[in-house]
Amino acid sequence: MKAVILAGGLGMRLRPFTEVIPKPLLPIGEKAVLEIQIEHLKKHGFDKIFLATNYKSDYIENFFGDGTRYGVKLTISREETPLGTVGPLTLLKNELTEPFVVMNGDILSNINFTDFYNFAVSKETFLSISIKKIIMPYSFGNIFFQGDLVTRIEEKPDIITYALAGIYIMKPDIFNFIPDNEYYGMDSLIKKMLSGQFPISKYELNEYWLDIGRIDDFEAAQTDFQNNFYKDSD
Repeated sequence: MKAVILAGGLGMRLRPFTEVIPKPLLPIGEKAVLEIQIEHLKKHGFDKIFLATNYKSDYIENFFGDGTRYGVKLTISREETPLGTVGPLTLLKNELTEPFVVMNGDILSNINFTDFYNFAVSKETFLSISIKKIIMPYSFGNIFFQGDLVTRIEEKPDIITYALAGIYIMKPDIFNFIPDNEYYGMDSLIKKMLSGQFPISKYELNEYWLDIGRIDDFEAAQTDFQNNFYKDSD
């Protein structure tokens, strides 16, 4: 099975760390973020993994080689110019001829890829997105009223939203929606499909998940890894 990891981001919000090291190579415990992702994909049967790179591509290629030491076949795909979060897939169009995983290179998660893959394959959709419930505490009481009269108060309610988790499963027909050699983002793809009334499946991720986009996220990831988070991951 095949997977693509998007590893070409500049990591601007993680500077100064990313001025020297590309974001996907930042260490979490004794391993780089990309290593954790590759090893987790391997556990779920993904043996052909493509790394879509741009920024500091040589660092990534020299670090991983051909993937032999991870038990997978690794291929480096280089963008000559930034292509966004979906555009890089068009460089691999001839390789991605079966349902495949796409994930951002800054995601730390022990998602069950097997369950997600089986879910996506069973759906008659070209795109399945993973989502994560985010619960944010609200610091104030929420007041309800009609006209000038208060009708109810809800004391410090939680705000519940669902985040796009940066892990997707796509079928080859998805390339009918993605322009070649053009900067194209996941948001643009989703909007295009929805506007054309092409259905998109959603899969709720209940396992641990963290987007390592900022310094405090990076620090949180260190704590989670040190607590042997991946010790019993599936």
